[in-house]
Amino acid sequence: MSAKRAVDLTGSLFLLLLLSPVLLAVAAAVALTSPGPVLTRRERTGLGGRTFTMLTFRTTRAESLTPVGRLLRRRLLDTLPQLINVVRGEMSLVGPPPLPPAAPGGAASAFGADRARQALRPGITGLWQISGRSELPWEEMSVLDLHYVEQHWLGLDLWILARTVPAAVAGRPAVRVA
Repeated sequence: MSAKRAVDLTGSLFLLLLLSPVLLAVAAAVALTSPGPVLTRRERTGLGGRTFTMLTFRTTRAESLTPVGRLLRRRLLDTLPQLINVVRGEMSLVGPPPLPPAAPGGAASAFGADRARQALRPGITGLWQISGRSELPWEEMSVLDLHYVEQHWLGLDLWILARTVPAAVAGRPAVRVA
C-alpha cells in the first residue's frame, strides 16, 4: 500500500467517524426540506478510465438549488459522502476532480488533462478546489489538474488538505451543477 493510499484510508475513516454527527444532521436536513433521495449517485471516470458511482448529498430539486443545497455546496458539505468513495478506493482525498465518463473534450482534450488525470484517482479536493472553484475557466482548471498530476507528492497533498478547510469555511461560490 502506498503512503498516499494509507493517508487516504486513514484520513477518510477518521473523518467519517469524526463527522458522523454532521453527516447525520445534513442527511436529516436534506430529507426534511425537499422530497427525494438524500444521496445522489453520479457516474464518474476514475483511475485508469474505470467508471464508478460517486456519492454526494442531494442539493437540487428540478435542476434548481434547494436552500439547504446552496448552503451545502457553499461549505463543501455536499461532498462528504465521497469519503465512502475514498474508503472503497475509487477516489482519493486529493486529486483532480472526477469527470463524467462522456465529459466534453474541448479544452481538456487540448491540454491532455482528460487522459493524464486518469493516471491518478480523482480527489474530493485539489488545486482547483482551493484556487477559485467555479470562478476558474475550464482551461485553468485543466492546467491545475495537469500540474497536480505531474507534480503530486504527499507534501503537496497535505498542503492542499490544509488549505481546503479555510476554503470551506470561507464559503466560496457553489460549483457548477454537473
